[in-house]
Amino acid sequence: MAGIDLERIVAIDVHTHAEASAREPPDPVTGELLAAAAEYFGAEPAQPTAQAVADYYRERRMAAVIFAVDDEAGLGRRRIPNEEVAEVAAANADVLIPFASVDPHKGKLGVREARRLIDEHGVRGFKFHPNTQAFWPNDRDFYPLYEVIAEAGSIALFHSGQTGIGAGMPGGGGVRLKYSNPMCVDDVAADFPELSIILAHPSFPWQDEALAIATHKPNVYIDLSGWSPKYFPEILVRYTNTLLKDKMLFGSDYPLITPDRWLADFRELPIREEVRPRVLKDNAARLLGLSRG
Repeated sequence: MAGIDLERIVAIDVHTHAEASAREPPDPVTGELLAAAAEYFGAEPAQPTAQAVADYYRERRMAAVIFAVDDEAGLGRRRIPNEEVAEVAAANADVLIPFASVDPHKGKLGVREARRLIDEHGVRGFKFHPNTQAFWPNDRDFYPLYEVIAEAGSIALFHSGQTGIGAGMPGGGGVRLKYSNPMCVDDVAADFPELSIILAHPSFPWQDEALAIATHKPNVYIDLSGWSPKYFPEILVRYTNTLLKDKMLFGSDYPLITPDRWLADFRELPIREEVRPRVLKDNAARLLGLSRG
C-alpha cells in the first residue's frame, strides 16, 4: 500500500494505542485495570485493535503513530505483540506509522528485540511508560536500549506526568508517579543529543519542567495528548504560540480521547493561525521524516 500522502491528510496524531490483539486472547491483568478504570472514570475505555485504529483514522483523513505498551515486568500484563502492530501498520501504510514498545527491564534481550524490530519490521520509534514499566529513564543500565534507537535514527517517546492507569485502585495499582518526572528524560536528552525525544502529554504536575527541557534541548519535542485542550494550562498555550511553535505535536491518546474531541477543543484555544498547521501536521511530518521542511 502507498505511504502517507501529506497533501491528502489533514493531521498527524503522534499518540494512539492498539489496546487489543486480533491474534491473542484478552489478558486477565488488563481486565482488572479496565474494570478499575471503568469505575474511576465512569466508563470502560475502548479496546481497538491496530486494524480498527487504521480504519478509524482513514475515515478522518488523518495519519497516526500507533503502538502498544510493553510493561510485562512493571504491571505483569501480557503485551500485545510488537510484530502484530508493525505488520498491521505495514498493511495500512497510508495512515499508520509503527512504533514499538520494549520493557527496559528485559535487558540484553530487549536490546536485541529493538534492533530486530527496526531492521525487520521498520518501526520508527519506541514508546516508554516509566510509570507502568517502573523504571527511571536516566538509569544508565537502560542506555544500551537508547543507543540502538539513536543509531537507527528512530524516536523515543516517553510518557510524562500523571497517568490514569491504576487510578482509583488500592495504592494506585502499585503504579508510582515519580518515575515520569520529565527531568529524568533531560539526562537522556543530554547524553544522547542525536536521539529525537518526545515528551508525551501535558506533564502535570511538572509542566514547567517539560517546557524548560524542550526549550533547552534541541532534540526534545512535546506531544499534547491525553488531555482535552480546554484544560491546557495558560503557560502551555503561550509556549505553543511562541518558543515551541515548531516542537509541539498533535496527539490525542486515542482511544482515551478521540481526535474529534481533541480537535474541536483545540479550535477554541487562542492559537495563532500560522501555528495551528505546524502543531497539527507540519512539525510531526518533519520529525518523522515525512517531509523535508
